[in-house]
Amino acid sequence: MHFTTLTLLLAQIAAILLVSRALGWVARAFGQPLVIAEMIGGILLGPSLLGAVWPYGYAALFPASSMPVLQMLSQLGLVLFMFMVGLELDPTLLRGRQRASILISHTSIVFPFILGVGSAWLLRDSYKSASVEFLPFALFLGIALSVTAFPVLARILSERGLMQSRVGAIAIACAAVDDVTAWCLLATVVAIAKASAMTDALWTLGLSALFSGFMVLAARPLFQRLGQRLPKPSEPSSSVVVGVLFLLVISAGITEAIGIHALFGAFLFGACLPKQGGFAQALAEKLESVAVLLLMPLFFAYSGIRTQIGLVSGVEEWAITLGFILVATLGKFGGSTIAARVTGIRWREASAIGVLMNTRGLMELIVLNVGLDLGVISPTIFTMLVIMALVTTIATTPILHWVYPDSERARELQASAATAPSS
Repeated sequence: MHFTTLTLLLAQIAAILLVSRALGWVARAFGQPLVIAEMIGGILLGPSLLGAVWPYGYAALFPASSMPVLQMLSQLGLVLFMFMVGLELDPTLLRGRQRASILISHTSIVFPFILGVGSAWLLRDSYKSASVEFLPFALFLGIALSVTAFPVLARILSERGLMQSRVGAIAIACAAVDDVTAWCLLATVVAIAKASAMTDALWTLGLSALFSGFMVLAARPLFQRLGQRLPKPSEPSSSVVVGVLFLLVISAGITEAIGIHALFGAFLFGACLPKQGGFAQALAEKLESVAVLLLMPLFFAYSGIRTQIGLVSGVEEWAITLGFILVATLGKFGGSTIAARVTGIRWREASAIGVLMNTRGLMELIVLNVGLDLGVISPTIFTMLVIMALVTTIATTPILHWVYPDSERARELQASAATAPSS
């Protein structure tokens, strides 16, 4: 039987969707977000399990010649997903919480970033490629330990009914600031890593700043005015959706051409679109089925194929992996908790915010894939950090239940009701 390229691609998609959905049911039973199932499913379909248990089946289903097609589809899914993340970034989240959110977020980035750079210094002789300068390697490890998964955190809060709580409101606002800061840092590192000279990096950063300034200062107000003229913002017509997708592709293409990544253009464009009148929510709902349910599992599978658990072998490398987990948690959880406490939040709530900010998940995988594509990190470091992302994300829900149980949420509601003015 002859399998065409399309037949093979359809078989890959079918296998990926089947495994991710089956694991999704298991994840739900354990109170874990769907992203955990998709991350694990991608690894199981890769060389770590399927390739080890059934090499012939793995080679037939995922031959090396088919990877470029799978990669392009996964990249398209990422562009759409990052656009949706931008849509979810609502500036009103910061209203009344600017000081606390910015302090907690930046502290939660600075602490793990410094620890990541320190880790790079210790690992430079054994795990840094000779063709890679130390600066991008160190900066990249710093960012990899600093990321918070805004979408995963939002879903955890929603499932726990914490979105409207004080802890949830502060955590989601901090994650929003964290996302923007982390993407700006990543854009800087990508520019440095891709540039052959510092002048090239400065040129790329200058163009990036120019484009970002245009989007925020010129395009965003224009989008706001156009959004107000829509007859039914919550029910955009097909022409409006096509126009948005056209501008999305243009924005993503510009940042890719500049030399950072198409993801930044997609994220920035989504963040600049109007959030009032249900327009952003309506767009997200229209794209969710394709982007989240179909294309994103392909990205997880592609990441899983690049994750080779066998590369982490021996006591020393597993000790380094454990070290990444501890350092990432110490920096993110510790930094967020201390900063939250400094702003006057009591210890239990501050600890809950620290636990939530330690969620990495999908955003970490995106960052790691960018680093691997650029050659800044090796496949071994990539695998170690994927394991770190899995462990820290899986740990979020059970630790949050322990640190901030439902009884605490009930106590907060009672306190709010007692202090509310009577009519």
